Amino acid sequence: MDAKHIKLLRKQRLHLAKQLIVGDTIVQYLYQENILTESHVEEIRSQNTNKKRAIKLLDILPTRGPKAFDTFIDSIQDEYPWIKTKLLDELTRLGDGQTGSAETLKLPEQVQNTIPTEKQLNKLASRLGPDWENVLISLGLTTVDIYRCIVNHSYNAQSQTLAAFVLWKQKFGKEATVQRLYDAFLENEIHPSLGNDIFQLEVESI
Repeated sequence: MDAKHIKLLRKQRLHLAKQLIVGDTIVQYLYQENILTESHVEEIRSQNTNKKRAIKLLDILPTRGPKAFDTFIDSIQDEYPWIKTKLLDELTRLGDGQTGSAETLKLPEQVQNTIPTEKQLNKLASRLGPDWENVLISLGLTTVDIYRCIVNHSYNAQSQTLAAFVLWKQKFGKEATVQRLYDAFLENEIHPSLGNDIFQLEVESI
């Protein structure tokens, strides 16, 4: 699968998981077109909620070759034409360079590989709002990771976000850098100024 298709599915992951009902129509079409194997079909069907089935499908698709994205689009065109339209519109915007994810950021060298402190992440958590789940997905957490953070801090959104950031640092160690945070901001069309004062940055888009 092309990098732009992988990026698009990752960006729309939570939206798709909530909107798609991954039943036999989609799964059987993908199996018929040799995108899914019998093992994949069983793996998807074994998930006990529709959201988990959708997430499992989205985990598998990027590994299934160059035809996987187009075939997936074909599989949803009858039952979910509005989702097909949204995905193709987003893909066009990515190709035209109209989204923040097409930009790069020039961070000072001394900051790029800095690991943010818990105090800095707590300030960031207070500002992100509902975008936090998508940002943490872009940073590499799974929906299961995010679900656990939500359940463990069910009455405080900022605590949920901070718990997810702390988990990100634990899972990725030295790769959990300020540069990765800013890359995730752009992937989700969040203006980098959100964190500039926290990290004491003057950031240029290039």
